[in-house]
Amino acid sequence: MTERFTLPDGIELAYESTGEGPLLVHAHGMLLGRAAEDAMDLYSWDPVRALPGRRFVRYDARGHGESTGRAENSDFTYPAVAQDLLDLIDRLSPGAPVTGMGASLGAATVLTAAALAPERFDRLVLLIPPTAWATRPAQADRYRADADLLDERGIEALAEAWAGAPVPSSLADAPGYPPRSPGVHPEVLSALLRGAARSNLPAHEALAALPQPTLILAWADDPGHPVSTAEELAEVMPGARLHISTDAAGVRTWGERIAAFLGG
Repeated sequence: MTERFTLPDGIELAYESTGEGPLLVHAHGMLLGRAAEDAMDLYSWDPVRALPGRRFVRYDARGHGESTGRAENSDFTYPAVAQDLLDLIDRLSPGAPVTGMGASLGAATVLTAAALAPERFDRLVLLIPPTAWATRPAQADRYRADADLLDERGIEALAEAWAGAPVPSSLADAPGYPPRSPGVHPEVLSALLRGAARSNLPAHEALAALPQPTLILAWADDPGHPVSTAEELAEVMPGARLHISTDAAGVRTWGERIAAFLGG
């Protein structure tokens, strides 16, 4: 059942919750949402939901899925979406740290939130971390170019441009990828792209100070989620372990890997 939480600026976050106990919260990737993420049929959350004595929460980021949003560039920078996550966990787990889990933009959200408030997290799970540091400027240029195309020629032109993007070889046998029905609200898409273009992961020094045990899961051959980011995170973060999958079958084991990590 979908529940709702109103942020200080009036945006409503939609979320779902299963189980009881210490909180595990998952943030989805850019352009997705809970329903769009499920439609890709890549991640199996059943092993995570089956963990005894844990409450598992998934939410739609602002401007995605069933959450509300507004077309403000600053709403979609990493610090802004990280603050949304911190506000949500302060509501759902005010007296205890939580496990933060996120994919792509969600991984950036979790990392940024942990750097801002490390005491609020006991463990981290980072799926397909996005471009960062050396690889970020080129990705930021692409986001700005996409936003310009959207603003000048409309959503159909942008969709046509995205349709020609190559699929990573590691996901060539994943019929649901790339997603056919994005979960982002069209009216905020330009602001989302421009906010992402202004964002980067926290500095190495901030990440090196995070003591939490961290599981990093990456897939190969995806320039938007390069293995180099995952490897750099694993090198910088003292409690990190890294697994790289080379095909969709490997990605579908991630739910079991996450459950083993959290239960171990």
